Amino acid sequence: MKAAAKAHTNIALIKYWGKRDESLILPMNNSLSLTLDGFYTTTSVEFRDNLTADRFYLNDRLIEGVEYDRVTAFLDRIRTMAGKSDAFAEIHSTNYVPTAAGFASSASGFAALAAAAAKAIGLTVSEQKLSILTRQGSGSACRSIYGGFVEWEKGIKADGSDSYAVPIAPADHWDIRVAAVVLSSAEKKILSREGMKRTVHTSAFYPAWVDSIPDDLAALKDGIMKKDFEKVGGIAEANCLRMHATTLAANPPFSYWQSTTLLIIQAVQGLRESGIPVFFTIDAGPNVKVLYLPEHEETVRNELLNITGVHDVKVSKPGQGVSYI
Repeated sequence: MKAAAKAHTNIALIKYWGKRDESLILPMNNSLSLTLDGFYTTTSVEFRDNLTADRFYLNDRLIEGVEYDRVTAFLDRIRTMAGKSDAFAEIHSTNYVPTAAGFASSASGFAALAAAAAKAIGLTVSEQKLSILTRQGSGSACRSIYGGFVEWEKGIKADGSDSYAVPIAPADHWDIRVAAVVLSSAEKKILSREGMKRTVHTSAFYPAWVDSIPDDLAALKDGIMKKDFEKVGGIAEANCLRMHATTLAANPPFSYWQSTTLLIIQAVQGLRESGIPVFFTIDAGPNVKVLYLPEHEETVRNELLNITGVHDVKVSKPGQGVSYI
């Protein structure tokens, strides 16, 4: 029993930050993202009778420890769904995303793993069910099931059955571009899971952050439908800054930014002042994603590459949802 899948990462325009249930990965707020064609993961899963435990290879390296435990615990959920508790798999995953550096590698990783494993073990699931399953591996991964603009509905049920991603507009709805500015591919000192937990429990700014989400979502979806770039970019940038403000008010405070992060923010603001519509957003890491329109690609890319401390600029268009290979 073998299957392989490909999934793209996504960039949250309205951020997911904080859980109401750690085990089921149920978020405190709805979020909305754009799936990107430039970053993705391919994963093959083969369930074999001669295995007595799972084997997980990431980028051709045999994985052990915490990463392995997270993957095999996720496969346990799939084994339970399929009624095959003694079915073990060999997994080969290749990440075309910097791992644990704020580029949402777990989103594409768990979306590809969920799709490949479910198919390999013989499960037939809808996209909604696959999104629910994927969420339990990595929250943001549930959005990578779909292409284009995607909303993750937080739900209200304790069992998480109403917490899943919903497509808002397909990849071909709007040719909006995202430049991923690479500062560091090193792993974060504070992983997103720990950062969220600390913020939820200790940040004085966190309740205001949650309260701001419904208005942001309504305005952003209106902007997407109308293809109003300045509205979409402005909301995404403000939402990002509010999220990062919650980490500065945590106890103890922390930040994912580097000095070059601030230089990029200043460069984006300078471009905007010169008349070029361009906006930034930053997930839980130092690397910045810059939103712009196709006609400004050369100008934006050259400006970003000229900043001291920038290693690379990777350009993406809206990407597709999960696929089988």
